[in-house]
Amino acid sequence: MTAFKHPLVLLVLLPLIGLLAGLARLQHDRRLAAAPVPADLPAKQTLRSRLFAHVPFWGRLLALLLLTFALARPQRAARGEVPPAEGIDIMLTLDTSYSMAAEDFAPFNRLEAAKTAAANFVKRRQNDRIGVTVFGGNALLTCPLTLDYQSVLELLDSAYLNMTRADGTAVGDAIVTSVNHLKDSKAKSKVIVLLTDGRSNVGLVTDLALAARTAQAYDIKIYTIGTAGKGPAKISTGDPTQPVIYINEDLDEPSLREIAGLTGGEFYRAKSYTELEKIYSRIDSLEKTKFEVKTYTSYTDLYLYFLLPALALLGLLYVLERTYFRTVP
Repeated sequence: MTAFKHPLVLLVLLPLIGLLAGLARLQHDRRLAAAPVPADLPAKQTLRSRLFAHVPFWGRLLALLLLTFALARPQRAARGEVPPAEGIDIMLTLDTSYSMAAEDFAPFNRLEAAKTAAANFVKRRQNDRIGVTVFGGNALLTCPLTLDYQSVLELLDSAYLNMTRADGTAVGDAIVTSVNHLKDSKAKSKVIVLLTDGRSNVGLVTDLALAARTAQAYDIKIYTIGTAGKGPAKISTGDPTQPVIYINEDLDEPSLREIAGLTGGEFYRAKSYTELEKIYSRIDSLEKTKFEVKTYTSYTDLYLYFLLPALALLGLLYVLERTYFRTVP
């Protein structure tokens, strides 16, 4: 959008220039009519006389108009939005223990279903920092808090079974590791989304209630998601001698409920991929940053597009009047 910073200049000067130009042209035409012009002038000299009668006047008038527009300060305005300075910091804490290979989340196994649903969750976020912690027998930060969602998605996609190279499920260690990377955050809200299909059976932190109270002390909310169908679940081994094994359901639902309750979060149980997607959508709707969109306008001056042609035109007229038009009678 283009506008003038000083539009009153146009309102005042344009009518005045029009009036003065009309009077000046009238007097100029009268002087030309009264001036004696020899009848036997060559055609070249006659053309020069005609140009002299019009070019200086109209040239100066155009230059004056251009200078007027330059004085009015034309500007191009560009509008934009300022993103909020603070959002929500979210740690996605993902179980990668061997039991996550169970194939009761068709068409995925538990881990692939969790990664896909978490990726869709990330794609719906805006202006919130997101990090990733994976755990099995111990916990490992794979992505620190960042606004670079593409990196978060790539690191989520690269998560694999038994990623921490330690057997078991260290839920307490996973909570403490995530808390450690959230505790100094200045965000308005701090959240851990903890997903597991088992119970805590290894790790340095065995008291899950203590881990949850540690999160609570830093105003960190934990949403817990249990991903396990009811009854035994199949795992494909890739071993020709025993291609399939079955594992029993081992989800510690009471502990996950307690963790969520102590921190002000919620517990969810997913028995299918569709349910898991709905859970992430539910968390997404609960944890939204409310802010007013602030707009800004930047201006680019355009007066040089009028000033430079005006100066060039005045310079050209100056040269013509002292060279080409010099011999006009």
